[in-house]
Amino acid sequence: MPPTLPDHYATLGLDRRSTDAQIRTAYRLLAKERHPDLNGNSPASVAQAQALNAAYDILSDPERRRLYDHELAARQKSVERAGRTGRPTLNIAKEVHLRIDEFLHGTRLEIRVNEPANPAGPEVYELVVPSDTAPGTRYRLPRSHGSGGFVLVRVKVRPDFRFKARGSDLRCDLKINFQRALQGGTESMRGPTGNFLRVQIPPKVARGEIIRLHGEGLPRARGGRGDLLIRILYMPGVQVRRTPRR
Repeated sequence: MPPTLPDHYATLGLDRRSTDAQIRTAYRLLAKERHPDLNGNSPASVAQAQALNAAYDILSDPERRRLYDHELAARQKSVERAGRTGRPTLNIAKEVHLRIDEFLHGTRLEIRVNEPANPAGPEVYELVVPSDTAPGTRYRLPRSHGSGGFVLVRVKVRPDFRFKARGSDLRCDLKINFQRALQGGTESMRGPTGNFLRVQIPPKVARGEIIRLHGEGLPRARGGRGDLLIRILYMPGVQVRRTPRR
């Protein structure tokens, strides 16, 4: 296995489970940002543009991507075998918690590794998380200090005061009044993307009943979005009347 095989996924800030749409999004974003014309046509920017183009040429073609994945997996096994025989392989795993909107709209992260034994000082890497990224997605960034290791980043959902994540589904509570619970009707609430959602309440809805809005959750790894599960809460109506004296 050639030791110089480039990691095209890392070039795009992605991992091997990335969808075709995520690959296109990451390429377009990085190609625009790092275009030589916008960076003084420096040798570094030209080299980055060439690396991005090479990565996209392979990963956007299903057959070339399949062959590349096979070769990449073989190289990884070779590196793991080398580690078991005593040669250093320094892989660092890190979980990163993102906001709900960052999974939907994308974000950029600076990954900093402080290794006291590294004479070059801290290692700094940029990770581009594309829009429509699923919770649990993993990224592998090759380390620059020459060990052959990687920074392995897994993105998870940051706890939110309104929405709780379970996989790609989101859960929340909706408080309604007694009359709405009795008669039913439409309630409006702000969704995870900031837009307003219309929730149809059935008449005589039970406290704690779950109403599911399909496709209003977080992105799924294989495309589409999960669901938003809304738990209905209300206080029973209590009426007090005076009774005549006998």
